[in-house]
Amino acid sequence: MKTLLISRDGALHDEIAAQGAARVPPLHIGATRASLRDALDRVLVDPPELVIIDAKHGDATDVGLLDRFCKLHAASNFILLTSAIEQHDLLIRAMRAGVREVLPLPLVHHAFHEALDRITNTSAIPATHDGKVLAFISCKGGSGATFISTNFGYALATLADKKVMLIDLHGQFGDAALYVSDQKPVMTLADVCSQIARIDGPFLESCLVHVGGGFGVLAAADDPAHAGNLKPEQMDTLLRVARQHYDFIVLDVGRQIDAMSLRALDNADAIYPILQLALPDIRDGRRLLDIFRSLGYPVDSIRLIVNRYEKGGKLRLQDLQSALGAEVLHTIPNDYMAVTDSVNQGVPVLQLSRSSAVARSLIELVELMATRRVTETKGLFDRLFGRGDSDL
Repeated sequence: MKTLLISRDGALHDEIAAQGAARVPPLHIGATRASLRDALDRVLVDPPELVIIDAKHGDATDVGLLDRFCKLHAASNFILLTSAIEQHDLLIRAMRAGVREVLPLPLVHHAFHEALDRITNTSAIPATHDGKVLAFISCKGGSGATFISTNFGYALATLADKKVMLIDLHGQFGDAALYVSDQKPVMTLADVCSQIARIDGPFLESCLVHVGGGFGVLAAADDPAHAGNLKPEQMDTLLRVARQHYDFIVLDVGRQIDAMSLRALDNADAIYPILQLALPDIRDGRRLLDIFRSLGYPVDSIRLIVNRYEKGGKLRLQDLQSALGAEVLHTIPNDYMAVTDSVNQGVPVLQLSRSSAVARSLIELVELMATRRVTETKGLFDRLFGRGDSDL
């Protein structure tokens, strides 16, 4: 990959050159400039595929110069290196200018290579795609929709080899990313929507918390005031772009029905209300399904998922289906220890406790929804996690 490095730090140049030479194909620093102003004054004849900007010295934090330079090289990919990674305003300005990746200094090698992998992979994504939007929504608080949606998204990407993005639509206190990762989101749904006019696949990919190779989470707005500024038409644009670059877009809708979540549901190919087999859940589930019917959502697009299911209870699945007039697609067993360990550690349950009942239930759910059937065998787990039969 032909690269322009904007930096006056010779040690950083040598470090990036060494890391780039170890890649296949190699990253080659074809030219260097001391500053953005220098790069604007001495424009390259052949535009670089990648521009790496060292922002710890010089004029790289000058938003005017950065915006001019990014417009001049609109077809290039950008990585900004900064020691001020916690400065939110700098990140927003950089993203608005066209920077796809922002990495901390001193350079973290694995993060640098992951950023290069994302740039390479998103550049290869076909322009035309037709991803499916799957919405998970709680019938009642505490139903477990966030756990199911996040862990299903990870399982779908891992087991069925799909490219999956989850969008956390909780209006406040959204924490879907924490269920499967300990990474702090660099960008949120509110940040993406504030720049909706320039959204594309690479930009969207750079905003996600990445969990495994094919699964990423777009975190909820971290400030309720920002969440209130979101506009329904922004959701239309976001999902249109996401469909072009992902096989599945999983929506963690939460429980609140507002203009933004309704627009997301309008765009969904299937809606999965999550509830437990208890009278309060059934009552709230009936209300929710009444809303869906009043909105004209097709009956066959709404399928129930029963969480913490235990056989032999007084209420039966048939009773639930009769009461709500909707089909139960799947049941998730009551596996308290495995779920609690997963949530407390922020690690997908399929990765943490692969032989647990809830992990195997997620495999079955992937089989139901993915176009490619997943074989539930020890061999599959061995290939995924590299362990032998003695662990099962």
